[in-house]
Amino acid sequence: MNAVAAALAVLLLAMPASADRSHALIGRSVQGRGINAVELGNPRSANKMLVVGCIHGNECAGLAIVEALERLATPPSLDLWLIENLNPDGYAAGTRQNAHGVDLNRNFPWAWRRLSGVYDSGSRPLSEPESRVAFRLILRVRPGISIWFHQHERVVDESGGDLAIERHFSELVGLPLRRLPREPGSAVGWENHRLPGTTAFVVELPAGSLSSSAADRYARAVLALPDLR
Repeated sequence: MNAVAAALAVLLLAMPASADRSHALIGRSVQGRGINAVELGNPRSANKMLVVGCIHGNECAGLAIVEALERLATPPSLDLWLIENLNPDGYAAGTRQNAHGVDLNRNFPWAWRRLSGVYDSGSRPLSEPESRVAFRLILRVRPGISIWFHQHERVVDESGGDLAIERHFSELVGLPLRRLPREPGSAVGWENHRLPGTTAFVVELPAGSLSSSAADRYARAVLALPDLR
């Protein structure tokens, strides 16, 4: 038995850091659906990155990129965090908003203001459980780079972080780089304000679902970014 245990220990030590994997339930939606995070790579690395596959329930092509990232080997120099789906209720209903009718990307504390209709910002900043889940995780992890996937404008947004990082990603994936309007209460606006020196940006994917090859290309571009830091 000791020999078996020793052999297992040697095997674990020989495994690359990219084999490290931690799944966690980090919160629940308005309707009680689980919101999960996955940590890949080297949890001891100071080089931390966050990728959010879906924040608007009807703009979830980024889920395929998150799934591709879970399949690929993560560089041992990187601590990669994935929020698979921040809006599972909206995804189930096919709506932009969560189950309260709130646009989660207008519910963060930086430059928040009261909005109604399609872009309802909630009764106050962080009124929604889904926004609070992301808020808490980001302040705990403090990612140097965060990528939030949206649709359908086919553009990488100049979101207010390091322009070289945004430009390099746009070149890797073949999307134009353009500054979109600064929206009140947006996740990336809050991150770039709250964590100076870091870069959070939006990638607007094409309409429809991504092919497996396209999802893989985006995922590999994500993993290429830490080399710039």
